[in-house]
Formats: sequence, C-alpha cells, structure tokens
Amino acid sequence: MFAVYASGVSAEDSLSCLSLGEFEPPPTPQDWVTVNVKAVSLNHHDLWALRGTALTADQVPMILGTDAAGITEDGREVIVHGVVGDPAKGRGDETLDPKRSLLSEVYPGTMATQVRVPARNLIDKPAELTWAEAACLPTAWLTAYRMLVTKSGAQSGDLVLVQGAAGGVATAAIVLGKALGLRVWVTSRDEEKRDWAKSIGAEEAFETGARLPEKVDAVIETVGEATWSHSLRALRPGGTIVTCGATTGGAANADLNRVFFLQLKIEGSTMGTAEELRGLVDLLVTSGARPVIDRVLPISDAPSAFAVMNDGDVRGKIVLTLD
Repeated sequence: MFAVYASGVSAEDSLSCLSLGEFEPPPTPQDWVTVNVKAVSLNHHDLWALRGTALTADQVPMILGTDAAGITEDGREVIVHGVVGDPAKGRGDETLDPKRSLLSEVYPGTMATQVRVPARNLIDKPAELTWAEAACLPTAWLTAYRMLVTKSGAQSGDLVLVQGAAGGVATAAIVLGKALGLRVWVTSRDEEKRDWAKSIGAEEAFETGARLPEKVDAVIETVGEATWSHSLRALRPGGTIVTCGATTGGAANADLNRVFFLQLKIEGSTMGTAEELRGLVDLLVTSGARPVIDRVLPISDAPSAFAVMNDGDVRGKIVLTLD
C-alpha cells in the first residue's frame, strides 16, 4: 500500500529521511480493525520521529502519523485514537499504561492507504465534521481538551492563560477554552501571533513574560523553561499549571517556595483517552467550534507539508487527504 514513512533517522537532516511509496507493513494483531484512511494531520511528533527522538534507528522503516479519520471495511466512519494502550493497566486510563505507545512508534502509523488499530481506538465521526476536521483531533486537540477539562480544574467563567499563542496545542486550547465558557488570555513574543490568537477566541494577548492585570486560575503550559517562572507568578493562590511539553527545555527553576506557600498545583498531561476524544467530539458538535486548519494538501505533497511544519510558520493544522 502507499505510505509516507521514515526510511531512517537524522538529527542533522531529518527531512532527508522522509520517504513516499509502496510499503508492506509488519503484521498487527488479528483482532485489530482495518481503516481505509480519508485524511491525516501532521504533528511535531512526526518530525521528532525523523530526527531520531520518537524513533530509533532500529525501528525504521516506520509509517508516520498518529492522527487519522477514515472508513472501516464495514462502512463505519471513524476517527482513529492514536494511543495504543490497555486501560486496565492504567487504572482505567490507557495513557497511564506503562507500555502504552503512539501509532508510528511500535505499530505502523496513519499516513497510509490503510491503518490497523484496536477496536477500542475507533470513535464515531459525526456528520457535522469534515474528514479534514476530524483528522485534526486525536493528538494536539485531544491534548488541549484533556489539559482544560480533566486536569486544569477550570470552570466556566474562570481565567486561563495559554503560554505561546500559535503552537498546535495552544491554538486548540484557545478555541476549546472559549467553547467551554472560559476567559482565555495568551502570550507571545510576536505581535502578529498575538493578534491572530485574539481573532480565534483569546480575550487578551500579552508579550511573553509581561505583568498581567490579574492572577489567573490555570495556565496551559507547553513552552517549558522560557515561560515557567512567568506561569508560576501568573497563578492565583491554589491555581493550577498543566504542562504537556517543554519545547524550550525542561530545566526550569521549580520555585518550590512559591509552590508550597501559594499551594499551587502542577499537573502533567499527555495526550488523552478514547473517552476524552468522544468528549472532545461532542463539544465541537454542540458548540459549533472547529479545528483551525492551516492548509489541506494531497498526501503526495507530504514533503512540502513536512517542510512547512519544520520551518514553523504554521497557523493551525496541516492536513493530508487520500482520495
């Protein structure tokens, strides 16, 4: 079958390891379900795979991709949940299974004519969502949903700060925060990105590190070392930081005196469960909110899509279609 795959890994020239063409995937468990893929979306995880961070040299060649929407062989329209894990081994949460993985790490990913996954990884795609919109949800948008709904403790009317206005998870957090009835503030070094964040739902946008007019109830933190101290200072007593990444480094000053004196909560968050993905889909249908899509390209244009994401000048998700 046709696939987009990592033929090698290279920290210095990662895009040279991106390949397209016929690919014979390794066998998957017989009780898994085959999905004929209609659309996939890109994530930074795909770049990390090519760089040798999410994959090692002995794991390639490997089909890339963690997000997809498509049709099963019996005609069911579905969204593919990219976490391969056993909820029973994670106390009801597959993301806490010690052996959990994402599609494209242990098992072949979604950037192919077909992908095979456990039946529990299939979520019904509502008619209200296009294939491209549905394909955006399982990684960045699910991550943002879990951070806001499951981890932050924020309620309708609460004030949430999103650090880094234009990242994939940050973009989703702005749109979803507004859909949930939250007040959303954002930060960015770039004035254009601050203006763009307000155009998709942020109430206010500030320079990175700026003193804020009031304390916030929760912080959505994906940046890491560069914004961590500001995130701590921004919180009201008893507030919560939810962190899902550290793109600027993970060696931030913990400032434990502030944490214990103000009784701050720090929550780690990774991806989300199949049940949370259902909740995300329901929220989009009932609220009318939709994923922000930067561009839609045929899967044959995957090299140009990867180059755009690698350059970093993206507003929303990049989607590849298979027709």
